[in-house]
Amino acid sequence: MFSQIYYLILSRADGRYLVAKPNTGTQDTGTVYLLMFREHFDALSYLNAHAVDVAERFTVESATGTQINNLLKRWGYSGVGIVQDPLVPQIEFFLQK
Repeated sequence: MFSQIYYLILSRADGRYLVAKPNTGTQDTGTVYLLMFREHFDALSYLNAHAVDVAERFTVESATGTQINNLLKRWGYSGVGIVQDPLVPQIEFFLQK
């Protein structure tokens, strides 16, 4: 994971990253995952499929595994969600250790 490049969606308005808050069926609302994409075009596809009206308010940023580790710590994210299919979407969640 550390040598691979991932793509993140960043808000142009406030500089926040696109995150997921999965519904686990519990009262835990503090679990927040940073959404990551394996390809730049997957991130753009996700925006075009699910946020077409506001897509111009976001930009795609690349990050390495070590940069992502720092982002998780700085923003207090619980882990990452790697988007496998941006159109459905199918997301694989990983908790930070």
